[in-house]
Amino acid sequence: MVVQSYYQAKEREQHRAVEESAVLAGVRAVREVLPETGGRKLQKHLRQAGILIGRDRLLRILKHNDLLVRRKKNYRRTTNSNHGLRVYRNLVREGKPHRPNQVVVTDITYLRTLEGFCYLSLLMDLYSRKVIGYHVSKSLVVEESLKALRMALRSIKQPKGMIHHSDRGIQYCSKAYSGLLRNRGVSISMTEEDHVYENANAERLNGILKQELGLGGVIRSFKVAKKLVREAVDLYNNKRLHLALNYRTPAEVHAA
Repeated sequence: MVVQSYYQAKEREQHRAVEESAVLAGVRAVREVLPETGGRKLQKHLRQAGILIGRDRLLRILKHNDLLVRRKKNYRRTTNSNHGLRVYRNLVREGKPHRPNQVVVTDITYLRTLEGFCYLSLLMDLYSRKVIGYHVSKSLVVEESLKALRMALRSIKQPKGMIHHSDRGIQYCSKAYSGLLRNRGVSISMTEEDHVYENANAERLNGILKQELGLGGVIRSFKVAKKLVREAVDLYNNKRLHLALNYRTPAEVHAA
């Protein structure tokens, strides 16, 4: 009986070792493409690959193998709301969009390079979380943000009636930027003064691109930054699973 128990224990130990090896192989395959993917999303990816494992056990395996994600904090001010230009009321404070191209949110974040700071303008569809416009520049002048806006508008067949939501930065309040929106029939919405949390979805996108998709470190050059942004946006739109989207990708939800 003791011998039988011994061999049963050995068999269970071997089974756990094989299972753990499969889990680690699956985790490393996901992390090779999405290096900062956390526990819950790893669990979903593994399930899609046919590997069923509880979240607590997965976290224990990640911790034991030093694979837990360590979050970083970065901050640089990119919003100048100290201006005399017209501002607009918040149109998206209550209620959620129920289809793509209903509400677009935008923000600007900075990237560090060995050549100095550069700036990434982003526009995201609030319903699907898909990035529909972006542009990397060396300055915060209005024309650079307009390039991201034009990219977004090219992807939308009928922008009339859509809401464009932003903070009160000088770029978005400028006559050139707001004029283009009005000419295309887009309603303009902005956060209230000192209420940056009202644009939290756009700021969350910035954090994902930096913390999970490789844009948070010091990049070799401006040229490399532009390449990395293209790759990060592609991964974000087409590969990264979103809890808010029931573990689907933005591109999948946007096209549905």
